[in-house]
Amino acid sequence: MQLLCLSNGHGEDVIAVRICQELQHHQAAPELAALPLVGEGRAYTQLDIPMIGSVRTMPSGGFIYMEGRQLLRDLQGGLLQLTWAQFKAVRRWAKRGGVILAVGDIVPLLFAWLSGAPYVFVGTAKSEYYLRDEAGWLPNRSRWEGWSGSVYLPWERWLMSHRRCKAVFPRDKLTTEILQQWSIPAFDLGNPMMDGIYPKNPAPIFYEPDAELKEMQRSLIVTLLPGSRAPEAYENWEKIVQATAGFFETFPDRSLLFLSAITPALSLDPLRQTLEAQGWVEQPLESSVSTLQVNDPTALAFTKNNATLILTTDDYNLCLLKGDCCIAMAGTATEQFVGLGKPAIAIPGKGPQFTPSFAEAQTRLLGPSLILVEHPDKVASVVQQLFRDPDWLQLIGENGRQRMGKPGAADRIANCLMEQFERFDNPIKQDN
Repeated sequence: MQLLCLSNGHGEDVIAVRICQELQHHQAAPELAALPLVGEGRAYTQLDIPMIGSVRTMPSGGFIYMEGRQLLRDLQGGLLQLTWAQFKAVRRWAKRGGVILAVGDIVPLLFAWLSGAPYVFVGTAKSEYYLRDEAGWLPNRSRWEGWSGSVYLPWERWLMSHRRCKAVFPRDKLTTEILQQWSIPAFDLGNPMMDGIYPKNPAPIFYEPDAELKEMQRSLIVTLLPGSRAPEAYENWEKIVQATAGFFETFPDRSLLFLSAITPALSLDPLRQTLEAQGWVEQPLESSVSTLQVNDPTALAFTKNNATLILTTDDYNLCLLKGDCCIAMAGTATEQFVGLGKPAIAIPGKGPQFTPSFAEAQTRLLGPSLILVEHPDKVASVVQQLFRDPDWLQLIGENGRQRMGKPGAADRIANCLMEQFERFDNPIKQDN
C-alpha cells in the first residue's frame, strides 16, 4: 500500500504526520509520501517522509482567504505556477496506484478527487459549531451561512460522498452527525489537534482536603498565545502585554506567572523590547522559576511587581498544561488550550489571521470557552469574574472537552484507515 498525504498549512501538516506515525506502528504499514500545498512541510521532513513535488512558502503564509491583498501577493509570488506543478505531481503519483490522505479544507480534497485515486479526508477547517450547537442554529451567524443545511457546501459534500472517497474524519461529533445525513462515510474518531499535548505517563492526581486553600495561595498562571506569523505576532504581543498590566491592580496580593508560548520561527528580540518598554526587567531564569519545570535553556525570564513572565520557544505543551487561563490571539493554539477544558480570553487584532471577524467566528466555534473582549484593559477583570464563578468554569471545562474531543484521535484514525485499506478489492488500482 502507498499513501500520499496532501495538506495545506503547518497545522494540517502536523496532523497528517501524527496519523502517519501511528500508521507506521502497523505491521502492514503503507509506504508514505507527502505534498504540502502550503509552506515547505518541515513536519514531513522531520519524519523523513519524501516529497513528490515542488513546495514553497508564499508571501501570505497560507492566509490568502483573509483579504484580497494576500491573494494578489501570492499570485505575484508564483501561486498559479506552483499549484499547476503540484497538480501534475499528484496526477503522476496517482498513476502508480495508491490512496490519498487529504488533510485540511476543499483544496487538498479537490486535489485528491482530481487525482483519480481513492482518498480519505480529515476535515480540520470546518465545524458545524460555526453555525449551530446541540440546541440548534446560532442567532449571530450571518444570513448566508448555512444556506445549504451544513457548514460544508454542496460541492464539498459531493466530493466527500464520491465513490472514491472511502472515509471522512470531521473534527467533532456534531459535524459527523450532520454529514452522515448525506450518506457520507463520516467517522467520529476525535480531533488529532489534541494529540501530543498530554504526557504519555501523567503523574497521578490525589485529592487534598485543603486543595481550594492551596489553589488560592499558589501563583495564578496565565498562558500567553500571540500567534505564529511575523509581523502579526509582534503586534499581537503588544496588545497581550498591555493586557497583563491590568492584573497588577486586579490581583495585587497574589503571585502571578505568565507563560508565553512562542513559535521558534519568531525572534525574541521584538518581544523583549516590548516588555522592557512596559517596565518588565529581565532576570536569570534559574532564580525566577524555582518550582516550574522549564526545559528550554534559551527561555527568558522577566519580573514586574508581583509577576514573573517566561518567554519560551521549546516548552509549548508546558505552557498549555500549566495555564489556568490564557490570553489568546492565535488559531490552533487557542483551540488546543480550550480542548484542555480551560477558559481563553481573546482580543481582536489587525490580521491577516486574527482579525475581528476571525475572532468572532472562533467564539462560535469554541462557544462559552472563548471570551472575546474589545480592549486589553478588560482582560484582568474577566479573569477575576471567571475564578469567582465555579459553575461558569465547570461549563467551560465540559464544553471545551466536548468540542475538541479526547486525545488519541490519530491512533483511532490510523486503525480505521488500515481497516478501510483491507476492504479494498484492489487498493492500488486507480479508478478512472
